[in-house]
Amino acid sequence: MRAFLIRLCVALTVAVLLPAQVMAQTGERRIAMIIGNSDYELVTPLDNPGNDATDISVALEGLGFEVFLGLNLTAQEMAGLTNSFAKAIETADVSLFYYAGHGFQVGGQNYLVPTDAQIQKASDIADQTIKLNDILTRMEAAPGSKFIFLDACRNNPFEETLSEVEEGLAQIGNAADFMISFATQPDNVAYDGTGRNSFFTEALLNHIYTPGLDISDLMISVRKDVLAATGGRQIPWENSSLTRQFRFDPRPDTMSAETLLWQVAANAADPQLMELYAERYPQGAHVQDVLAFLDPSVSDGVAMSRDYTPQERDAQEERLWQLARRSRLRPVVQFYIDNYPEGEHAADARRLIATLPAEGEGGAGRLCERLATHPRDATASTAGVPFATLQENVFSAIQACQAAIAANPKLPHYTALLARATIAAGDTEEAIRLYREAATRGDLRAMISLGLLTEAGRGVPASTTEALRLYEKAAELGSPDGKINLAVALFEGQGIEKDAARAVQLLKEAADLGSAIATYNLGVLARDGAAGKTSDALGYFKRAIKAGEPRAYVASAILLDEGRITDRNPDAAANMLLRGAAEDAGQSIRQLTKTTSDWSRDTIIAVQERLKAAGYYTSAIDGRSGPNFVAALETWRNGGFAPDVLVE
Repeated sequence: MRAFLIRLCVALTVAVLLPAQVMAQTGERRIAMIIGNSDYELVTPLDNPGNDATDISVALEGLGFEVFLGLNLTAQEMAGLTNSFAKAIETADVSLFYYAGHGFQVGGQNYLVPTDAQIQKASDIADQTIKLNDILTRMEAAPGSKFIFLDACRNNPFEETLSEVEEGLAQIGNAADFMISFATQPDNVAYDGTGRNSFFTEALLNHIYTPGLDISDLMISVRKDVLAATGGRQIPWENSSLTRQFRFDPRPDTMSAETLLWQVAANAADPQLMELYAERYPQGAHVQDVLAFLDPSVSDGVAMSRDYTPQERDAQEERLWQLARRSRLRPVVQFYIDNYPEGEHAADARRLIATLPAEGEGGAGRLCERLATHPRDATASTAGVPFATLQENVFSAIQACQAAIAANPKLPHYTALLARATIAAGDTEEAIRLYREAATRGDLRAMISLGLLTEAGRGVPASTTEALRLYEKAAELGSPDGKINLAVALFEGQGIEKDAARAVQLLKEAADLGSAIATYNLGVLARDGAAGKTSDALGYFKRAIKAGEPRAYVASAILLDEGRITDRNPDAAANMLLRGAAEDAGQSIRQLTKTTSDWSRDTIIAVQERLKAAGYYTSAIDGRSGPNFVAALETWRNGGFAPDVLVE
């Protein structure tokens, strides 16, 4: 059945509060046209575009967009929706077009395929499709910033009938104030995904609600996730001529999704949320705190029980809702609905949960990913699995990955995951065969794993030369780990001539791909005068924090406290230390309480002032450590993080 919906009326009546809130914060009028074509009449149907478009519309409505949504549209309907959209954006500050479905290029021109397209020969293309440039031209006339997201080219439906049709979409766009984002690099094919959404749209949904995230940083996060989820077979790409910054959620970023989950779980003292944290972040900064809570016999546990004021309970509801949107974890959304059935966001929570797969949905591919993903390939929706944990579930992982390979034969990443599960089962010979197969077909994780095995001589003859060849190939194809491993060899001269300049360049490339480790290492190198200007160190550490490296909090605080290579700023140092206390595995608190004398008195005083403003510290503001100071920091860490007191 064809669905044709224009969500503008819904957005202005049912969801009018959220657009008003966003417009009050930004002064922006945001308008989006979203089209998802799945149910083609004469062309190969697609599984996910309808879901992708629906889920993107829910997200954008929650971010203040007036949304025109069209599902399974004919050519006439696509043209009509475009006309309505073009009229609406005449006064828009932000215009956005998202398309999921079939698309192709001919002679450098891109065409979007309506569901009623009847294309049997080249001369049919102009009449039976929508030329992407026509939509782009309509958007050029609008003021403000313009965004196009194209989750197309999932395959070439005319591969056997029309030689003129080329694979993938062509690079487009040279007008100012545009960002045009492709699900994959030009002239390449994107994958439809193995769950409810495509790989690209799932990554976009998982990062779109991150507060304070500029659109360019958002796309780095999306690219990192898609690259990891497909083993490097699909790499999102964008062409930008933006002249101003844009953030989907304009509020400042105060904590990671991981810490937000811990804070909510700690405040609620809820075993279900604690278990969810342990499952989602098996190597997380708070996993020991979670285990102590779940099994108090092994520890004194985490002291979280206290009386909350009505204002604190309201803040807890708001924090839980922000976590639900940002994490897209179904149990978290359900927890909100169960605890706040008449809450401020209850209606939006019910809309959101309708877009999230139930436990067990997603098929063998999702199960294989959940059981066997390498920790370095973790994404916003899939946690990396420590090797010891994989060994505990190895036979389930092998079965799931074998089924995933059968269901997704074009994706070698599942072969690489099967190889990891196989080596966990102790069959090194078969694992190496599988890694070689996946590496030959272009999987980046397989190349890295095979390189590590070769370097160590595990199951294959030891060969530094062969290992470096594999790292080099992976690096060329876009693997951050390949670039990092190669950089280490170049720094140390391991099997290759030393070349510090190239090593630094490789680390910069890995950092640009979203590698937190590479970015942190660049900060260390800059701080020590081994790469670039020493004044660059703080910028690298701040980038590393955004990328998810909690060690960078203390590193940043030291620079700000010392004032040796950047301006001395005790207030900023205190903010970094307190954010680190909430985010890291205890390093910041140990630094503050065990080595207080290493810090300036001004910085410790600034920390105490903030803890006092949060209501946790009642002793003298004296720049010294003591039991009350330690207790205040522990309360801050265990559910009491108050970002509003972090002011410079």
